Amino acid sequence: MFVGIANSPRNYAWGSTTAIAALFGHSPTGNPEAELWLGAHPGSPSVILDPELVGGYATLAEWIAAAPEAALGTGLTEASDGAPRLPFLLKILAAASPLSLQAHPTMERARSGFALENEAGIPVDAADRNYRDPFHKPEIIFALSETFEALCGFREPVQIRRILGELRALDAASDDPQPGALDALEQRLLGPEALRDTVDWLLRDGRGGDSGEVAWLVERVVALAESAVDLAAGGAILEFPLELDTVRTLAVAYPGDPGIVISLLTNRVSLRRGEVLFLPAGNIHAYLSGLGVELMAASDNVLRGGLTPKHIDVDELLDVLDFSSLPVPYLAPVSTAPGVDEYRPAVDDFALVHVSAQTGTAGAGEAAAAGVPMRQLTLTGPGIAICTAGGFLVAGATSSVTLRRGESIYITADEGTLTFAGAGDVFVATTP
Repeated sequence: MFVGIANSPRNYAWGSTTAIAALFGHSPTGNPEAELWLGAHPGSPSVILDPELVGGYATLAEWIAAAPEAALGTGLTEASDGAPRLPFLLKILAAASPLSLQAHPTMERARSGFALENEAGIPVDAADRNYRDPFHKPEIIFALSETFEALCGFREPVQIRRILGELRALDAASDDPQPGALDALEQRLLGPEALRDTVDWLLRDGRGGDSGEVAWLVERVVALAESAVDLAAGGAILEFPLELDTVRTLAVAYPGDPGIVISLLTNRVSLRRGEVLFLPAGNIHAYLSGLGVELMAASDNVLRGGLTPKHIDVDELLDVLDFSSLPVPYLAPVSTAPGVDEYRPAVDDFALVHVSAQTGTAGAGEAAAAGVPMRQLTLTGPGIAICTAGGFLVAGATSSVTLRRGESIYITADEGTLTFAGAGDVFVATTP
């Protein structure tokens, strides 16, 4: 069964006022449009466009709760160790300004943390609650804009030392050198657990007010980043211009926040259109700007670590973070057929499929003869598809539907192999 679904974008302050509207050819509302949620998450479940098709249920969450086997298929209902649920959430994300530094827990940590906070009587919607459900939240982001800017994972120590060296050179060249601020950072980066100790110090001392070493360090790093603009204009060659530019951007959005310095400890990533990152449990990250397709496990568990006025539990964050210096976790596609690329991270909750075709591309059968390309994809569980360009006739084992730019559908598992005839781009979220 193909079930038309829709939703309204979330109006978080960091959202773009134009990007989602431009993607789908709508008129901008004038308000920030940050995330369009497609799924059954209780925070913003998708609306069913024709409730009569599914027994009168208004949202995807209501239908799944009432008829899980029909909506999810036997595979997910039999595998569920609790109430049957759609394990993934698909989003269109449009960031005009930086999001908070954050990380997500493992499944084990989420279950234990959720249970402990329940036992402590902390309301699930409390501002100081860490775990709002017992699930992990790995995620991937596919860049739709020409570039998508992000921070992701901790850098190699040698790179951090080189950044510190560039800051020292800028400090020495200034009219009022203040090496003491950088000395405090360097001392903490020399210990056996350098990154953990440094993040701990930055967050605990830096959120205590305008006094203290961290406040001085943040102020000094921002001043040095600003001084680099004039030096570069005068012909100076900087080794880390993008990182210094990020400092300036973050200082405007979150003045005085210790996350500004933490950003220099992380990998600065510029995704090109079509590139994908996989963010597993424990990976510190922040999206800075851009438009993308985000797919994640359906969870609300976020441990924040700066660049936010919201609650930060330093102890819990430190236990969740992976302080390993690892390569940027790009996720390469597996091409299963011409024009069908699958992104399969090492999790059981979701996979993302990108179906793309241009008029006149090689296809099959009558559609190919008519110049209309065809693509095929076999689902083993339910799926959600959204068309971001062009349009397709989508046919499965029991029915068919027309899917145009900006439209989305929920697909039941019994549709099996799907055929896409048309031209444009469709993203399909499903189970592996």
